[in-house]
Amino acid sequence: MRQDGKRPDDTTIHPWSRGRPLAWDVTVPDTYADSHVVNTAREAGTAANHAATNKNTKYSQLSNTHVFVPVTIETWHQQAVELVQEIGSRTANITGDARESNFLFQQLSVALQKGIAVSFQNTFTAS
Repeated sequence: MRQDGKRPDDTTIHPWSRGRPLAWDVTVPDTYADSHVVNTAREAGTAANHAATNKNTKYSQLSNTHVFVPVTIETWHQQAVELVQEIGSRTANITGDARESNFLFQQLSVALQKGIAVSFQNTFTAS
């Protein structure tokens, strides 16, 4: 999709909004990485915001043909929250269960916690 051959993680087949398909790219920044730890110690969400800005820049040319959402999770980036809520809302319309967004957030949060645990364990050195 880009001239350098890089593409987002996935796209929808059918139009999502404004007659365009949805494209997204997921990043879970390591808040313990040297490049993030100073800023994340001052304010939660800075690694996610930085990653989202980088993703938006990276895929800026997609805005002509797609609705692009950077899904960056450290603390939930606002665009990721809105996307999950929209998916939950659309699913609720199909299933009739208004809790679909809650279920999706719970599943994603558990997956995120597992990833954070692995990331945190990687900060320790073997003795």
